[in-house]
Amino acid sequence: MATIFRRSVAAAALAAATLGFAGAGLAKPVTDKDILADAETTGDVLTYGLGTEAQRFSPLELVNKDTVKGLVPVWAFSFGGEKQRGQESQPLVVDGVIYVTGSYSRIWAVDAKTGKELWEYNARLPDGIMPCCDVINRGAAVYGDKVYFGTLDAKIVALNRETGKVVWSKAIEDYKAGYSITNAPLIVNGMLITGVAGGEFGVVGKVYALDAETGEMKWIRPVIEGNMGTRDGKPSTMTGTKNASWEGDQWQTGGGGTWLGGTYDPKTGLLFYGTGNPAPWNSWLRPGDNLYSASRLAIDPKTGEIVWHYQTTPHDGWDFDGVNEAIPFDLKGADGKVTPAVATADRNGFFFVLDRATGKFISAKPFVSRHDWATGYDDKGRPIYNPEFRPGNPAAGGGADGKGKSVFTAPSFLGGKNWMPMAYSKKTSLFYIPSNEWGMDIWNEPITYKKGAAYLGAGFTIKPLYEDHIGVLRAIDPATGKIKWEYKNRAPLWGGVLTTAGGLVFTGTPEGYLKAFDDETGKELWSFNTGSGVVASPITWDMDGEQYVAVVSGWGGAVPLWGGDVAEYVKNFNQGGMLWVFKLPKKS
Repeated sequence: MATIFRRSVAAAALAAATLGFAGAGLAKPVTDKDILADAETTGDVLTYGLGTEAQRFSPLELVNKDTVKGLVPVWAFSFGGEKQRGQESQPLVVDGVIYVTGSYSRIWAVDAKTGKELWEYNARLPDGIMPCCDVINRGAAVYGDKVYFGTLDAKIVALNRETGKVVWSKAIEDYKAGYSITNAPLIVNGMLITGVAGGEFGVVGKVYALDAETGEMKWIRPVIEGNMGTRDGKPSTMTGTKNASWEGDQWQTGGGGTWLGGTYDPKTGLLFYGTGNPAPWNSWLRPGDNLYSASRLAIDPKTGEIVWHYQTTPHDGWDFDGVNEAIPFDLKGADGKVTPAVATADRNGFFFVLDRATGKFISAKPFVSRHDWATGYDDKGRPIYNPEFRPGNPAAGGGADGKGKSVFTAPSFLGGKNWMPMAYSKKTSLFYIPSNEWGMDIWNEPITYKKGAAYLGAGFTIKPLYEDHIGVLRAIDPATGKIKWEYKNRAPLWGGVLTTAGGLVFTGTPEGYLKAFDDETGKELWSFNTGSGVVASPITWDMDGEQYVAVVSGWGGAVPLWGGDVAEYVKNFNQGGMLWVFKLPKKS
């Protein structure tokens, strides 16, 4: 499939040289100081998440509750060709240039004022790539004079920002084993930090730190206990304790993909990374908690050592993963006390608040209507399971054809919230969570590991819980866990959220709309139909005294591939590939 669509690197470089660059002279280098200030500076977007903490909050307020009704398109840029698959990218804006990635490991530089293409780079993908959940890419990183992104054959590519020419390219892992990269990299103190996908193929998830200038590997931290980390090319320390929560040699194929990437808190100096589902899905084959799958990890970026961990779903049997973004914020209690905290909304349907310095459990509150697998969490942060909602053990004679007992449980394995990033507003002190209301029939099956083959040991069918909606955008108070308001959408929500000081919450829908809501009431204030499903994350910035909003449009991702009955509902949604840019019209 990849060979049908791929374009030669030589052609991409030729296009780069021919089209030139927007600004005269060399591009201004992006520094560590610039990156750390990204959440406060409004003239650019230098990071995935509008800051290393990924709060996705902008202090801009020219576009606000009163003026948003006047928001209109300025220009739209087509990704072109036949590669119209899921477009989940968040653009970056640097010195008047937008860098945006697309499906099949592509990236463009576009003039932010006019929408003119400056250069395009297409990765030369080999036959045999094995992306789990569509051929998506979630975004790039910038540092110095380079722009970086990951590819579906598990490489990190560094390009010159002005020309799009390759500066260096490094294979992180073996794509033939099932590894791929879909996350946006993170720059921390001159290092490029990335994770990998592939948990459904029984690979071992890892976090990698590369020298951003040279591509030299600085450290690797596997996230499944028993695996050895490296530092400066030499063995460093083992992750956890071998066989403490995995039997035999299962730790060698334990999953735990780090496919969504991480966040960084400069105050504690810690990286926060989520880890994916243990492999295989059939939990009867791997007794124990299976650390550190389905967890949140705090990692020292200098050494790659794990500082603390918290496991949201010990002994996961539902593919609940644990990769969802962990967002640092200051938790304000009723007594006025402020706790340095980190929040995460899990696929298992619970919203967690932890102490970000220690990982100490503070709270877990449901943010979806059903969480059959567990009634809640005890005061130590352990789930209180409902055993009848764990799919049955086929080895115990349950079910026909070697299958275990099928159960219907909610949420589905696509989660109360999947990859789509939530946002935190410094104005309201609320989190805004794109969530979904669905369940699944799930059963277990016998499975053995084979390199490069799916390693599930389960079957499933996803079904909506309600007739009138699946997606729900919810505003939640992290101090109490109470839902302040919610907006229901017929199709699943699969795109990220943006909040602003103007009192707005932006997100997109598979029906094609980019929408703006009142951050206090949830009232819909504005919408625009982009022509294809919005499953990406919007951004905003200012330029020449005007505030701009941008989002990528292009239906796809995991829902049409894995969604069961839900996939049937959305099967006629139009695919696409466009970058849309909006602003308020100038006064006459």
